[in-house]
Amino acid sequence: MPYGAHETMEVHEILNEKINLINHFSFYAQQAQLPELRDMINRHLQTAVQSYDQLVGYTHDYNAVANRPAPYGMPQVQPQQVQYGLHQPGTHAPMQGQFDDRQIAGSMLSCHKNSAKNHMAGSLECADPNVRQMLVNGAVDCANQAYEVFLFMNRMGAYQVPTMQDHTAKTFLHSYQPMHQTGAPMGGGH
Repeated sequence: MPYGAHETMEVHEILNEKINLINHFSFYAQQAQLPELRDMINRHLQTAVQSYDQLVGYTHDYNAVANRPAPYGMPQVQPQQVQYGLHQPGTHAPMQGQFDDRQIAGSMLSCHKNSAKNHMAGSLECADPNVRQMLVNGAVDCANQAYEVFLFMNRMGAYQVPTMQDHTAKTFLHSYQPMHQTGAPMGGGH
């Protein structure tokens, strides 16, 4: 079966991105000090290698799609476990030399966020349903891994979530009302 030009180029970009992620995360695993961070890096690295191998396998042999790995699960967390507000936030500036755990986690977070966006954008250019699904699954994996990194950073105080005054947020968001309560016709009536 042929591949379309768009999906060929998107797969090329995703595979290059995966190679870079695998290379960087292998380096981060050697540099990380906290065992929890090293374990997370290794889980994410394993998922990246499986995803890379699956996509490469499918481009070589269309039967490889049967070996889809299970998606990387959403971290189990309750909303009240997320720490909100700024509590003596540290300063940020580029640093050269050895990475510390905070820099490693921040780099991982950026990699996953960008990879999730790139996978989803790539999936929108795919004609082959299996390639499309692999890229959508990759976007979900990266989004869930990004959230796991965020939760780790948030617990450590390295990713603080700024807030608004409660009444400001509620006033702003409560201005949106469900369709069934506004009396507006469904479908935007002309």
